[in-house]
Amino acid sequence: MQNSLFDDFEDADEPASVAAPEIAPAPAPKKRAAARTTKVLPAPPDSVLQALAIELPTNLRLGTSSWHFPGWTGMVWEGEYEQSVLSKHGLAAYAQHPLFRAVSIDRSFYKPLTATQFAAYAAQVPEDFRFTVKAPSLVADAMMRGEDGRGMQANPAFLDPALAATEFVQPALDGLGHKLGALVFQLSPLPGPMLARMPEMLERLGTMLRALPALRPVAPDGVVAVEVRNPEFLTPAFCDVLRDAGATYCLGLHPKLPPIEAQLPLLRALWPGPLVCRWNLNRLHGAYGYEDAKALYEPFDKLVDVDPETRATLARVIVGTTGAGQRAYVTISNKAEGSAPQTVQALAEEVRRRLTANR
Repeated sequence: MQNSLFDDFEDADEPASVAAPEIAPAPAPKKRAAARTTKVLPAPPDSVLQALAIELPTNLRLGTSSWHFPGWTGMVWEGEYEQSVLSKHGLAAYAQHPLFRAVSIDRSFYKPLTATQFAAYAAQVPEDFRFTVKAPSLVADAMMRGEDGRGMQANPAFLDPALAATEFVQPALDGLGHKLGALVFQLSPLPGPMLARMPEMLERLGTMLRALPALRPVAPDGVVAVEVRNPEFLTPAFCDVLRDAGATYCLGLHPKLPPIEAQLPLLRALWPGPLVCRWNLNRLHGAYGYEDAKALYEPFDKLVDVDPETRATLARVIVGTTGAGQRAYVTISNKAEGSAPQTVQALAEEVRRRLTANR
């Protein structure tokens, strides 16, 4: 299917129609019973993680790309559950993990979500939880694609201001309310002829961004960010477009872009401002390595390819950003190192180490 060819496909995360009930730790259910239940139990409280969470900046929100992974048993869930159960009913348990104060909803890229769907998500998480949400391909992909993911023809709705507002920003605002964190326009790779007209593309991007509804009246912590897949975007002109529209750059940790250190000049040019980061894929797998990473890392229950350099640099950026009073939204894919919950913990530990060293 076309969907599986895109990055971070998490389309199974359909929200439950009602808020999940209050959940308390309980004995692990048997596997067969757990697979049928609509109640997902969180992993028992971990005092080490709780202590770590207390030491992190309050304006840092860490999380993962989606939450529907059965391999997270013992780390996030108590008991074993089918993916479909976790997709519909796992978010409330996910949000009880001490380090998870955010999550990235990526399925919205493949089909716009309604305000009702967003509201169902928001009802399952605490008041200080925040969502990172990807814009639909309807406005974020320059191409209309076939079932194999290949571009078939130009998308006439690409960067359409009215559709971006009505099919993405307004429903997210209406449904998530103050729990909205970052709205991310992840622009799919542009075809060569469009890259050759970059000034025109930037003008279209700026026009769309300036036309979006204001977030702050409803979501005071909300920010609009743009993530790209073409390094040709990473220019001062791109920064000017973002700054003029009140948007920011989403630090996209993906092999199609330069390493994190090479992207930091954009953040410096936009300073002061929030940090939005999505750690998508380990650089070892190359620009088209999602399927290889998935095959190697499933069931996502352990770290496989540790990337200490990226962790250290990202932690340094987090500490600098939050220390200056700015918000930081960082979400991590299983394909970053093999297991998103374990990468989140390792990153949190590095943040704490740097905070302690700075005291």
